Amino acid sequence: MKNFYGLNLKNLLEKAPVGVIIHRWDTCIVYANPTALSLFNLTFDQIVGKDIFDPEWSFVDDAGKKLQLDDYPVNKVKRTQKSIKNEIIGVVTSTQDQPRWLMVNAYMEGELNSDSRSIIVSFNDISDFKQLYFFSDIVENTQDIVIVCEADNIKYPTGPKIIYVNKAFETLTGYKKEEVIGETPRILQGDLTDKEAMSRIKEALTNHQAVTETLLNYDINGRPYWIEMNIIPLKNKYGEVTHFGAIERDVSERKFHLEQLQYRNQELKALKSELEQLVQERTAELQNAKEKLEKIAFLDPLTNIPNRRFFIDQTHRLIKSCNRRQLSIAFGLLDIDDFKQVNDTHGHDAGDLILKKLAEYFAVFFRADEAYCRYGGEEFAFTLVIEKASDLEIITTRLINGIRDLKVSVNGHDLSVSASAGFKLCHPSYGVDFEKEMKQADVALYQSKKNGKNRATILK
Repeated sequence: MKNFYGLNLKNLLEKAPVGVIIHRWDTCIVYANPTALSLFNLTFDQIVGKDIFDPEWSFVDDAGKKLQLDDYPVNKVKRTQKSIKNEIIGVVTSTQDQPRWLMVNAYMEGELNSDSRSIIVSFNDISDFKQLYFFSDIVENTQDIVIVCEADNIKYPTGPKIIYVNKAFETLTGYKKEEVIGETPRILQGDLTDKEAMSRIKEALTNHQAVTETLLNYDINGRPYWIEMNIIPLKNKYGEVTHFGAIERDVSERKFHLEQLQYRNQELKALKSELEQLVQERTAELQNAKEKLEKIAFLDPLTNIPNRRFFIDQTHRLIKSCNRRQLSIAFGLLDIDDFKQVNDTHGHDAGDLILKKLAEYFAVFFRADEAYCRYGGEEFAFTLVIEKASDLEIITTRLINGIRDLKVSVNGHDLSVSASAGFKLCHPSYGVDFEKEMKQADVALYQSKKNGKNRATILK
């Protein structure tokens, strides 16, 4: 390009902040300046030689609708032979799904009806402006009230100053934008506005913090209304708080219904108190009855420890727990040696005392996650969680020795007894069946009796 009044026109294009692309009359690209290359994310070699039909890009209109080829800027100038001024279009390339928004100008250069004519297209990137435009449209038309105030001065009586309100604000308050711009939100407050809430808002704004409050305000005619407000600090690109944005919602109807509910609640309090008293009395009666029924249903009436029914239920739960944890479980049966002789010699009352003493011992001996019961007569049953097989031998030895050391006072004489026990050790990987394992424990108990009593036998 030639110098013009001492200017290098090519250098001017190369440094221009505006994108410039030059097309031949057949739409083939012969030149693109650096700004254009940057906007299209292409190199000079990649773009030169391409025409408008290239699938590398497509165009959409201001509403996001895809443009037909005839409406592309170059083809539009070529078809109408008229310039394009400040048209907004979006460019979609193969590397990006969202359009880049451009303000486009285009015109024809050269003699009319000459094939040597060119079409010059220039454009500015207005994506940021376009996005702001969309957000502005949303804020302006939302049903929530939006107020924006300056953050540099929040002190009474001049600050903070209102710089923006939306249509919903005008509808609710009756004020026009022109009437409130430059004023402070205090024009909406009155004698009944909560002073403590106002103090909390002031403290949050002073510290550049977000705050949420429910506040009583007044419209232009003095009509009170309740708003729920969320105030957030707005920052510039340097991270500095420059404004506060308040998003508010009219909750007057909700407050009215809440007050009505509170009034009704006060009326119901007396009735509620009476009902609560009746319920407490009835609940106590039912609880006592429930405890008696549970005792009958789940506890042995003589020893006050779990009965067979409760034991079976506990054991099934324990089996499931051991299956999940992959732990062994031991099933046990224990019988008091020569118990008939004790009853015959010292009487059934002495036998009952021995059974109760054993029950007290079991309650201390077994852990909370283990199950035990009076299985019937002088027989007791157990299910134990076993981590190591050797642990069971230690437990059974302690159990038998502990029973032998018990003393029961009968008519001034200390009686002691011994017991025989049988245990079946199972691992969940082999499958566990309650009835089958208890029968095996009974076989082990029989072996203990046969081998001299006062001992425990373990089957694995």
